[in-house]
Amino acid sequence: DKYVYRLHTDKPVFSHSLSIFSYMALFTRLCLTAQSHFKLSQNISKPLLFHQAKMSSSVLTQVLASSVAIADKAGEIVRDIMTKGNLGIVEKTGKDDLQTQADRSAQDCIIASLAKQFPMLTVVGEEGEQDLTGVPAEWIVTVADPEAAKVTCPDEYKDVAMEDLTVWVDPLDGTKEYTQGLLDHVTVLIGIAVGKKSVAGVVHQPYWNYKSTEPNAPIGRTFYGLIGAGVFGFSPISPPVGQRIITTTRSHGTGLVQQALEVLKPSEVLKVGGAGHKVNLLMEGQAHAYVFPSPGCKKWDTCAPEAILHAMGGKLTDMSGRQYEYHSTVEHMNGEGVLATATISEHAWFVENIPQEIKDGVRSSLKKK
Repeated sequence: DKYVYRLHTDKPVFSHSLSIFSYMALFTRLCLTAQSHFKLSQNISKPLLFHQAKMSSSVLTQVLASSVAIADKAGEIVRDIMTKGNLGIVEKTGKDDLQTQADRSAQDCIIASLAKQFPMLTVVGEEGEQDLTGVPAEWIVTVADPEAAKVTCPDEYKDVAMEDLTVWVDPLDGTKEYTQGLLDHVTVLIGIAVGKKSVAGVVHQPYWNYKSTEPNAPIGRTFYGLIGAGVFGFSPISPPVGQRIITTTRSHGTGLVQQALEVLKPSEVLKVGGAGHKVNLLMEGQAHAYVFPSPGCKKWDTCAPEAILHAMGGKLTDMSGRQYEYHSTVEHMNGEGVLATATISEHAWFVENIPQEIKDGVRSSLKKK
């Protein structure tokens, strides 16, 4: 009953002039035709049968599992373009806001793949609307990651419908660092929101382990998380006790950033590129907090990292401790800055100790922009 076939003809299928034997012959022919079509459809649509095979799972985990496989492919494209050497760099709004062929191609891969598997899914990509008619067939992913498909969906999300989801895509977070050869700062981000809330995310690091001197060492990794289900693909590490290591921007520094650092008195400051990479440092135990009192980040920068961080017990909000919303019509800019910590308890301390004038200053700087 999952396959319906129609006989396309401009003549009536049945006629009163046909004998009973003609009816039987026609019926047999229709059965044989349907059987051959069924076999053909199995060969053509094998990747799509993945979704039919797991119809009992939730829409949310289907999109998550497919996003994992898609992020892997996008990472391959990012590496391939770097290897060929023609980055196709253009400035979007200035020298600190770049776009490369890798950004455009990775987004083509992600958007086209999600559209192929989930035509009714709402997707917002950093690079805006692009013409997908020329996307190479080999870039369109029609399968899902088998391990991610095993993730059990929490009860509160089991009845989520496709129209409840918004996917936020940053095809290459850390573009400037990508062009400068700081490849460990680069990530591919796919975040999934249910209604207003970020609940699931995929982070792919195309150049994870790229400095290894081991023969045939694996390069690149993907990890993902779902609030209420956990984090998969790596094991979170707690940051060192007795220290206060803060990560912040390396290329979008402002007076407010410096003021915040002076007040918080960190034992160490890690200035790195890419919002995804900064949150990765929290999850890997290399930093306690990501402090960015500036309206520079966008929803596609934070949706995926926020979900994974929350799934492991951390927290990401604006500078005042308020949650960002991720529905499809929300403003793209995170206008109140970003404050993230490896643990919820530490987050409360930072919210309390960052002066109100710094928080107010973020809003003021947004008005000036």
